[in-house]
Amino acid sequence: MNEIKYEPGTGEPDAFNFYEDGRKIGVMNVETDGRDLTVLHTEVEKESNGKGYAGQLIQAMVDYARKKELKVIPLCPFVRAKFRKEPELYVDIWK
Repeated sequence: MNEIKYEPGTGEPDAFNFYEDGRKIGVMNVETDGRDLTVLHTEVEKESNGKGYAGQLIQAMVDYARKKELKVIPLCPFVRAKFRKEPELYVDIWK
């Protein structure tokens, strides 16, 4: 079973963690400052590449940002490329 959990960091950036059968296989590190959510880094274990898990992390982050009325600053190259590829999907949250 797959699930994504938003987990606040303790002295580290917050993260959206991707779990497969209880094992963490992906992470999206983020920082929140006021009304801004900065995406720092996204990574999925190599053996899980090509399964769409990084895209699921993006969707979880987007859903969270919309729910919390945050603006997203996509510093992560993967997320920035996704936002640039389909800007109409993120116009309401992209800063």
